[in-house]
Amino acid sequence: MYESPLAYLLGLEGLALLRTFTGEHDREFAEARVAEIRRLLDDASLADAAVDVARVRTSEGYRIWSRTYDGPNTAFDLDEPVLGEILDGLSPGVALDAACGTGRLAALLARRGHRVLGVDSSPEMLGRARARVPDGTFHLGDLHRLPVADAAVDLAVCSLALTHVPDLHPVMAEFARVLRPGGHLLTSDIHPERVLRGAVPPVCLPDGRPGRLESHRHATGDYLRAALAAGLQVRRCEEPVAPTGEPPGPQEPPRTPTTEPGPWEVWPWSLAELVPDAAAAANAGVPAEIIWHFQRTAP
Repeated sequence: MYESPLAYLLGLEGLALLRTFTGEHDREFAEARVAEIRRLLDDASLADAAVDVARVRTSEGYRIWSRTYDGPNTAFDLDEPVLGEILDGLSPGVALDAACGTGRLAALLARRGHRVLGVDSSPEMLGRARARVPDGTFHLGDLHRLPVADAAVDLAVCSLALTHVPDLHPVMAEFARVLRPGGHLLTSDIHPERVLRGAVPPVCLPDGRPGRLESHRHATGDYLRAALAAGLQVRRCEEPVAPTGEPPGPQEPPRTPTTEPGPWEVWPWSLAELVPDAAAAANAGVPAEIIWHFQRTAP
């Protein structure tokens, strides 16, 4: 992967200008964006700051990430309230936490009286999940071949994992296989619009090279088509928006951009701070996650 700060910043400016073209901002804002683009193109430090980034398999990436995965992670603040609300309306039963990671959702399930099964492809993550939910049963496994019997669970949850699989159809079919008729499936993922904007987890490889977890941008319709094909019906869909600053209003002073891209580990967020008004316009109202509630239909 070729990550160029200049290319990313120009992309934000372009998104901001598209929103201006459709009437969200005025002429002054558009002229400011064009002037800022000229400044960026003249910045020699940006032209030489590109980085080659390795694609990292999830098993390796989460082994590295397991030590720090639990916090702070703002994605948890977005999906847990929605998932918790849905779970509060479901009766306790046998619940599968697929791609359970460190057991974040397994703990939510256990507190609500569910008998918890957890599956993950990372032994390091599973070790933390077992310590977190000692009464749960955890297995090493893959989303494509869950080590769970047919129609064995009343509920399955899968959080922040489906962006790492290239095709949703076989995974949705696996969820449907392990669910009992009438069983429920809850999933959360980074929203495809945020994946488009670079919301892909970074990891520093043992040799110091930068890497990002292998990720795929699934459109909203991709989730729907894969679920329906597996016999799963939609019960709810939410797209929470992360808190973000809006572009300055007429009475507000303009933001002062920073001048350094920041370390690669905090790209693209530190890059957005170089062009705060363009970033705010490009990201305004864009959902951060997509959360689904499906239910398996009777055979």
